[in-house]
Amino acid sequence: MVRFRPLDPWSDPRGGQIERVRIDNGILALEVLSLGGIIRSLWAQDRDGERGNIVLGCDSAEDYLAQDAHLGAIAGRYANRIANGQIAFDGEHYNLDKNQENNCLHGGREGFNRKQWNIGQLPDGVRLTLVSPDGDMGFPGNCNIQVDYRLVGNNLYVEMFAATDRASPLSMTQHSYFNLEGTRSVSNSNHSLQIDSSEYLAIDSAGIPIGIIQGAGGNLDLRQAKTLSSIQEANELKETGGLDHCYLMKNNDKELIRFGNLSAPESGRTMTLYTNQPGVQVYGANFLQGNSGRNGQQLKRHQAVCIEPQQLPDAPNQTELLGDPWIKPGQVYHHISRYQFETF
Repeated sequence: MVRFRPLDPWSDPRGGQIERVRIDNGILALEVLSLGGIIRSLWAQDRDGERGNIVLGCDSAEDYLAQDAHLGAIAGRYANRIANGQIAFDGEHYNLDKNQENNCLHGGREGFNRKQWNIGQLPDGVRLTLVSPDGDMGFPGNCNIQVDYRLVGNNLYVEMFAATDRASPLSMTQHSYFNLEGTRSVSNSNHSLQIDSSEYLAIDSAGIPIGIIQGAGGNLDLRQAKTLSSIQEANELKETGGLDHCYLMKNNDKELIRFGNLSAPESGRTMTLYTNQPGVQVYGANFLQGNSGRNGQQLKRHQAVCIEPQQLPDAPNQTELLGDPWIKPGQVYHHISRYQFETF
């Protein structure tokens, strides 16, 4: 049984109120905001059976709106980068909002992370809905979006659907920052990360894909688990300041397949991700410093790690990449990911 409890709302400095709800199945619990579809807290048990929050968050709506780290939010319409803020389909060209160098990142300056979602109750979780109008941050088509967060035993399911009345690229992701030692920890360096795939995208200085690397044997081949401290300062990560790479899933059947596992030795917590998406971006919070966290805390570089299932960056412009991110009228975008929490 999942218990659903409304919390006191926050005032939105832009006007109106931000709803807050807590859902709890006795094993896992979430606090969800209507602002950005944000997961503000995620409580999971450690090896002693004590629950603790394992995702970074903020104290207020003002703090969330002041940062651009996408803490816990739904990133969209298109997660990751689109080169030069431009896309084209059937001879129609679209100029997108540019918010990262010359690129459109995570849907632009007013992406889904800053929208006010409608939030409702499910038997095992919450459902968030949003209408993104034609031209929103430059993207074509009126787009109807649904995101479900569901708790099933020791699993968090994140399932997303979308439909549009004009062809539009769609790629949403859940952008939580995980620290499995608990949010009092100021570093993820002791975490171990294991990834089933050894293939990842080579990128230029702005994070745009320029090829595929067969990483067997290299520092970013994580088929055998490595600590984040052993790889964050590798030579090939100097330009990105640490991990910020998209691993390829080769999930042609669009079924849930295993991506990999994150584990923390002190708490004994582990998180295993399964997804139907063609890629997973791993971001080591390389530029998190200076953002406000809970209790007035200033967040630190490498304090947590994002593991983001998604379509591939710049795939609307690079048709040779895996997957087809263009959703046409009559089609339905579907993203499902399962986060399994255990202890060792």
